[in-house]
This record gives sequence, structure tokens and C-alpha cells, in this order.
Amino acid sequence: MAYRTPKDSAGSMSRRRKARAADDGYVRETFTLPREEARAQGRLWLDRWPAAAHMSEVEWWRELSGDRIEFRMRRLKSAD
Repeated sequence: MAYRTPKDSAGSMSRRRKARAADDGYVRETFTLPREEARAQGRLWLDRWPAAAHMSEVEWWRELSGDRIEFRMRRLKSAD
């Protein structure tokens, strides 16, 4: 049995996760913006692709230093 390093395992898991996410039917876009601009961008996204019709949502978010927000929006590909 070949020895696998933690880096090998992490790379393998990352590739599988990306492959699954790539074909799940969603379009994703990640933003890193100051708080007020992040709110405006999120609102713009949801106005353009309403949640009821396109299953749009903030998939995840986190606060960064300097009052910046990193977040990922997602919506169904069928909206294109």
C-alpha cells in the first residue's frame, strides 16, 4: 500500500469537492467588499435573480478585518 501524505489526501478531497460543485446546477460568484458595498451587491444579485424564481441565496459569508465582508452568492444555472 502506497503511503499518502496529508497534502495528497487534502488535494484529492479538494478535487472531488470541486467536481461535485461544478455539476450541481448552480452558478456561484464570490465577492470581497466593504460592508455597505457588500450589502448593495447582494441586493443587486437578488433583485436581478429573485430567490423565488432562481433559488438565489447567500451561500456563505464571513467578516474580514477592516470591516470587509467575503461572501458567495449562488443561483440556478437555468436562469441564464
